[in-house]
Amino acid sequence: MVGKVKNQQEILNKLGITALNKMQNMAYETILKENEVVLLSPTGTGKTLAFLLPIIANLKPNLEETQCLILAPSRELAIQIEQVTRTMGTGYKANAVYGGRAGSKDKMELKHPPAILIGTPGRIADHFRRENINTSFIKTLVLDEFDKSLEVGFENEIREINDALSEVNKKVLTSATQKAAIPAFIGIENPTTLDFLDIKKSKLTLEKVSTTYDKKLESLGKLLGHLGNKRGIIFCNFKDSIQAVSDYLAKERREHTCFFGGMEQLDREHALIMFRNESHHLLLATDLAARGIDVPELDFIIHYELPPRQEEFVHRNGRTARMQANGTAYILHNQAKPLPDFIGGVSEADISAQENLPKGQWETLYITGGRKDKVSKGDIAGLFFKQGNLDKNELGNIELKQECAYVAVARNKAKILVEKLNNSRIKKVKVRISILQA
Repeated sequence: MVGKVKNQQEILNKLGITALNKMQNMAYETILKENEVVLLSPTGTGKTLAFLLPIIANLKPNLEETQCLILAPSRELAIQIEQVTRTMGTGYKANAVYGGRAGSKDKMELKHPPAILIGTPGRIADHFRRENINTSFIKTLVLDEFDKSLEVGFENEIREINDALSEVNKKVLTSATQKAAIPAFIGIENPTTLDFLDIKKSKLTLEKVSTTYDKKLESLGKLLGHLGNKRGIIFCNFKDSIQAVSDYLAKERREHTCFFGGMEQLDREHALIMFRNESHHLLLATDLAARGIDVPELDFIIHYELPPRQEEFVHRNGRTARMQANGTAYILHNQAKPLPDFIGGVSEADISAQENLPKGQWETLYITGGRKDKVSKGDIAGLFFKQGNLDKNELGNIELKQECAYVAVARNKAKILVEKLNNSRIKKVKVRISILQA
């Protein structure tokens, strides 16, 4: 435990949430009462908060051991869950461990066991083998997006982890698809299933842009010109496709950032941070971005290449039209090929109206100080307001990490701020400040 434990209302107040949605309320009541729960709900409906609130309510505040383990299929989802948990300000320690960063860093954090441990199956299994985690007090196991974990090849690791957790008495599985089969080795016999997969079907608009193979990039450019400065994800199936589209967008001077599995972990994190901060309005991605990433509400997604299966198609579309909002999914349709059977009748998009594409309003700055230096968001805001002379509307999102921070500032002030504030002190800690590059 790292501080005063907050109750649910205090947590919601800190998050700025006035009331839970129907799915979250039902999940809260069910997870508190039942020991086997399967929660099915679309991407972006608040599943993370839905399972965290009842789990936190069940934690023992005086027990300084790991009590809950949350497994996530991707590094980004693990990081997102950690971020949500910390933003809740529960009073309980939470840490995420995942591939792509030094195991020694994990080991240092695990010396003081978090009440809530989040991680990818591969990294958690490795720590189990090295006996870096005491499993004796872990009573709750959450498999978030469990079908995705199995799909990407983590079955052996999940089996190993599950077998090692002899004291678990509560299991929660979540998914954004109804077709997910629960493997027998997970040991769930009679779960209570909460199915909210149909809560937003009517909010998504699906349209196509007919093109030819040799005109596809040109058609993409015209579609983006029609969309103007709206925010969205362009989905591709392959790294080579991403490279080709990225080269085209760069030639056309359309700012964007890329996100795919072959990137270094830090580059992936930076791509999402710049997208969240609206330094760039376009994210060019593979299906890695279809689930489990923390991005705000999107105006659209574009299928530059259609996925081979309906499930991926649904998950991609789930990145927009979230939480009862409207959104559009566009298909760049090569007229020489029929649309897959899982796509019904789709109307042709009218993209005749074109807009200029101004640069994003915000630039993202990188600061070397973070939580480990006792730096708070308020400290950072104070530096930019007082010494940087920023107006309130010139300071955007602040993301505070363990060892650093990222700050969105008005683009036209970024260079001046770096010159003025680099090597400043926050909480007596000297920090370096620079513009984050994609």
